[in-house]
Amino acid sequence: MASKEDICKKIESVLPQAGRCGIDYQVEYDTDAHAWAVDLKDDRQHLRTFIQDVEAQDCLDKDRRIPLSLQNGQLKHNLELFHSS
Repeated sequence: MASKEDICKKIESVLPQAGRCGIDYQVEYDTDAHAWAVDLKDDRQHLRTFIQDVEAQDCLDKDRRIPLSLQNGQLKHNLELFHSS
């Protein structure tokens, strides 16, 4: 299974505009969802997306970036929309 550090490094390499793991966003394993949860927060909003175990492992093992990039890109885009409203 992928580690938190693996997920953070991959997000930072694929989507540098997301910022730094642990500062701009948080990554934790959600045992209830059986998936990695990526949280972006600001003063007014909290957005969360889930990355399934198999998607995370495929992204790391096979360099498949599409699910991870799309989910986190959409999350970042939504946060920017909230900032502008």
